[in-house]
Formats: sequence, C-alpha cells, structure tokens
Amino acid sequence: MPLDDFLKRFSALSPETKTAALDDANAILGNPVWVPNVGPQHEAYQCQADELFYGGQAGGGKSDLLLGLALTAHTDSLILRRFNRDIRSLIKRTTEIAGSRDGFNGHDMVFARPDGRTIEFGGCQFEDDKERYKGRPHDLKAFDEVSDFTESQYNFIIGWNRTAKKGQRCRVVATGNPPTRPEGLWVLNRWAAWLDPKHPRPAKPGELRWYTTDDRGNEIEVDGPGPHLIDGKPIYARSRTFIPARVTDNPDLVASGYQAMLDALPAELRAAYRDGNFQAEWHDDEFQLIPTAWLREAMDRWSPDGWREHTMTAMAVDPAGGGADAAEIAWRHGGWYAPIVSVLGPETADGSAMAARVILHRRNPCPVVVDAGGGYGGAIMQRLLDNGVPTTAFNGACESREVALDGAKSKFCNKRAEAWWRFREALNPDQEGGSVIALPPDDELQADLASAHWELTARGIILEAKHDIRKRIGRSPSKGDAVVMAWSEGAKAVKRALRRNQPIEIQGISGYNPHTGEYKGR
Repeated sequence: MPLDDFLKRFSALSPETKTAALDDANAILGNPVWVPNVGPQHEAYQCQADELFYGGQAGGGKSDLLLGLALTAHTDSLILRRFNRDIRSLIKRTTEIAGSRDGFNGHDMVFARPDGRTIEFGGCQFEDDKERYKGRPHDLKAFDEVSDFTESQYNFIIGWNRTAKKGQRCRVVATGNPPTRPEGLWVLNRWAAWLDPKHPRPAKPGELRWYTTDDRGNEIEVDGPGPHLIDGKPIYARSRTFIPARVTDNPDLVASGYQAMLDALPAELRAAYRDGNFQAEWHDDEFQLIPTAWLREAMDRWSPDGWREHTMTAMAVDPAGGGADAAEIAWRHGGWYAPIVSVLGPETADGSAMAARVILHRRNPCPVVVDAGGGYGGAIMQRLLDNGVPTTAFNGACESREVALDGAKSKFCNKRAEAWWRFREALNPDQEGGSVIALPPDDELQADLASAHWELTARGIILEAKHDIRKRIGRSPSKGDAVVMAWSEGAKAVKRALRRNQPIEIQGISGYNPHTGEYKGR
C-alpha cells in the first residue's frame, strides 16, 4: 500500500483505535527506540553493503537513518558533519528519539547509552581535522551530508571501520543530497555506477558492486568479495551501493506540508533537493574563474577518437614528489585532450620513472611542460633533456608580461594567473568560431578546473592560492594544473619550435586561426 494511502486510512481511525494499533505494533517489535519507515529507509537499514550512500531528495529521513542505526544496530558509532556547528541538530534529534539526554557527555560529544552503545559526534571542518580520527575504530562510520566532505577526509576516516566484538557488523553509511558545488563531484564519481547515466555498466538501486584498489591506488571493480589476485597478492574487496531517498516516504514530513516548501525553492536547488537529481546544474560562485557550463560543454565535445584529427601538440606534467597527491600527465592533440594519466606512490618521487612515463605516451616531436614551482620537477626535466626531449619549466610565481583579452587589457600578477586565464579565454564558447577545446569526461578534472577563484587587484588579475584551493577541496588541483599548462605554456613551446621550423601541430593555440589556417606568430 502506498504510504499516502496508509496515512489517510490511519488518520481516519478513532483515537482509541490508533492507540491500540500503536500498542500492538510496539508489542510485536519489542518497543524499540527507533523503527525505520516503510520503503527506502527500511531498505537502507537492512542493506548488506559494506558502504552505502543513501541520498537524493531533502526530507527523505537520511539523518534519522544514521541515528537509528547507531541507536539500534551498532555498538560503537561515529557520526560526522563537515562543520562543527551542524552537529548540534544531530544531538538534538538523538535526544528526541531517545527521549532524554541521559548519558550525554557534552565535552566529548558522546552519548553513552544504557544498553552499552556509544555514539560519538564530530566535525571535520578543516582538511587536517581528519587526523583526529586516526586509529580509532568504530563499527559504524557515518557521514551526514557527505558531499560537504573532501574525498581524502572520507577515505582516511573509513580506514578504521572495524571492531573486535564478535558478531558485530561493520559498515560505512553516507547520506546527502546531490552536490551543489564542484567540490562535491567526487561523490558522483565514487557512486558513478548508480548516479552517472553514461556509466558503461549502470547499477540498479540497492545492487551490490565490489571494489578494491591496486598498489598504485587505482580503484578496481571486481566480481565479489574475493580474494582476488592483484599485483601478485590476494586482495579482498568491499561492497558498495546507492539507495535513493524520497521525501514522499517520510510520513512526518508528508503530513507537515514540507513538499510545498521544496516546491518553492529556486530552480537549481529544487532540482537537487526536491527532485534528488544528481545531474542538476548549480549556480557558480561569483568569482569562479572558469564557469562550470563551459567545462561541461567542453566535455560534451569530447570523443574517444578525437586525437585522430591532429598530431600530438603538447604534454604537461604536474609532479608530486612522492607525496600523498598524484602526479598528473596531460597531453593534447590540438584542442582535444586525452584522459589524464594519474601516477601514485613511490614512482612519483623518481625522476627517471616519471620521465619514462612521459616518453611512453609521447608521440611526435611535441614539447613537454613540467611544473617546477614546487621543486619536484627538476629531476624529471633533467632526464627528459638528457634524452633530447624539448622541455619547458613552468613556475607560476614568475612575472607575467601578458594582458587579458578583456577589453581593459588587465595585467596578470604572475604566470599562474596568466596561464589559467588563457585557458578560460580558450574555453569561452562566445569567441569567434567557438571553443576548440574538448576535455575528457572526468568529475575530478571538472572539480579542479571549477575550483579556482580569482580577484582583480591593483597589480592585476590574481588567482586563488593553490594551498587555499587544497583546503576547500581536500587535494591539490593537479589535473587542472596539468591541463592548463598543456594549453598556455604548451602553446608557447610550440611557437618556439615553429620558429625553429620544427613540424609541430599548432591547431588551437593563440595566434592560429583554425578556420582560415592563418598563423600569426610573435
């Protein structure tokens, strides 16, 4: 029976009959502290996935699911919100469900329940706050509004989803609405089989899929829990799924008229919060350098065989120096970009190994741009130069002598601002002939390129500092940096080669008109 019909019939009963029906239900269920609603919330409660995303529409009972699991199904729970101030609403709701604040320690933010269960509440406002949860096991790791967290915070914290208590199940549960900022796009990528309509092997709601990672940190989908032989080692996988949440399955909010409030939201928020549309558009930040719509148009122009139209034009490397971030290699054929190659682990600290990676993918005598600003690119450059590869160092802190094509001819504070602004200009669909850039569909690349904010200062255009972007998105925007360098600095390297009469592709670079074939070099 649909929930609306059930509520109408129940409401029509006399007060005495309602009370008797509730008493009978409690007697059958053992008078539990909390019972999931019929429908998706109950399905999520019973779900056997090691990692569940219960998300979609606002008002679908997502937070209550986390609290209900902690109160009835787990012994040691950690429930997180990104911002510390938002924890209060979860504690208040826990008190309402439990009937009192007995056992609550406000200093430690922990509920110690009479039945021995503990529920810890916490925040992870800054990227490094994840370290507070290092080595601390919980059989339930729960993330409320998961798209507010960075991917690195999420992956780090769930690493201690374990228990020593016999018979106690462990799981990770994330809840949330569709992301409304580029920083939350990692959620769409992690649950792409359920949320991406273009996924090659789409999954049904509640269907279990199994995932693990190789020694290089690459995620691999496998068939079942394992063990699977990966890199010569037997590896076990964890199951993952997604279940959509719907406000119409929440009887309390259906009766309160909450639907009317969702209907009154602005269009872009209505699509995300009322409809639970994970492909919904959103408004960009006022000072977001590259509009999200331009990036999506560039990705819509991409085709797997686009490289065939032009020879390889330029490559770029954003090294990592063996750190936690990935080293990224980007290359383009004219305006068409290949899927970005990410390299993780010790190999990123080995200049010879990274140079070999570049040589492996390089075609034709195209130049290579290496980010030398962090001090990690020197060994890569030297090894490439030793082998006769034309290589250019990029240091974003250097002075720029260029001006923007903005009518006012604004100056740039440094080379980094110049490079990113040039890429913005090349993406502009309103330029003569439109944009020739075609980017591979990649949520992380889109988030990187959409993450940078800009400011107009007395010294000219300045780009948000890289470490500030890292704080917001939880990682270095390395894919975006590699793509940008392959465009602006790659174009300059091509021009230098052209002046030396080297046969290098020039489609899509500044000074070349793809419609007339005319090139105006400097």
